[in-house]
Amino acid sequence: MSGARRREEPPHAQQHALANGGGAGPRGSVWGKALRSDSAWHDKDEFLDVIYWFRQIIAVILGVIWGVVPLKGFVGIAIFCLINAGVLYLYFSSFRQIDEEEYGGTWELTKEGFMTSFALFLVVWIIFYTAIHYD
Repeated sequence: MSGARRREEPPHAQQHALANGGGAGPRGSVWGKALRSDSAWHDKDEFLDVIYWFRQIIAVILGVIWGVVPLKGFVGIAIFCLINAGVLYLYFSSFRQIDEEEYGGTWELTKEGFMTSFALFLVVWIIFYTAIHYD
């Protein structure tokens, strides 16, 4: 090689990156904490944001599946509601094992972002169903 040396980070930058959950920046640290069951949430709003965005991801995935399969009517809506609420309930009660009372109770966590994810689910479901199955 040409003798160029790798630039070293100052020690305080390395300590700052480790304190933030790794060197991946703010986004990486939040999602990293969300996927580890042993991480602590110091900011309650940050955890509620994770719940909100998990719901949006579930809504898009289920909307695509429901549109492709083709599910119709109340059965599709009921199954979505059960899966959406159930997966998030298992996430915060079993995987994360948080104290629900810190966030206003189980019901507050269960309904966090539910209506927006329901609307997103309906839009994705209708678009995919119409694009694939409409004559």
